[in-house]
Amino acid sequence: MKIINGTAADIDIIFSLYDAGTSYQKQIAQKHWLGFDRALIENEISENRLWKIMVDNQVTGVFSIAFTDPCIWKEKDKDPAIYIHRIATHPDFRGNSYVKHIINWVKEYAASHDKYFIRMDTGSGNEKLNNYYVSCGFTYLGIIETDDSDELPAHYRGGTSSLFEIQL
Repeated sequence: MKIINGTAADIDIIFSLYDAGTSYQKQIAQKHWLGFDRALIENEISENRLWKIMVDNQVTGVFSIAFTDPCIWKEKDKDPAIYIHRIATHPDFRGNSYVKHIINWVKEYAASHDKYFIRMDTGSGNEKLNNYYVSCGFTYLGIIETDDSDELPAHYRGGTSSLFEIQL
């Protein structure tokens, strides 16, 4: 398994993983993704912030990172942190603990970029997922209400999210 930057050539694969993730979320959770703006993903690719997990030359998962997330993290956004977004795993590869691999990779990446926190959020109400993130090393920080901001993807607007953090 290796983690490398996604490229423009991967865009269809990336969206197919998001679609598969959305279908899965609809089966197991109260909230699900409502689609993503293609320009957002293209921007993350061009800024080398979208990563793909490769196993035997196959894209088995994707995730993005950000260095700011003020709409969700408010005042805490001033901390030197990396934010993980949109983890999506190919259905044939679920159950392989990719989040743990991502965290280990992000820890090394954070250290080389002078970051002291790894943070992520997820739609609130999915206790199984919350417990999984805690088992991966995150501290559960609680639930926040999100604004109805156009800066947020649609599934965030006017809802609640659970916050998670690892202090390095």
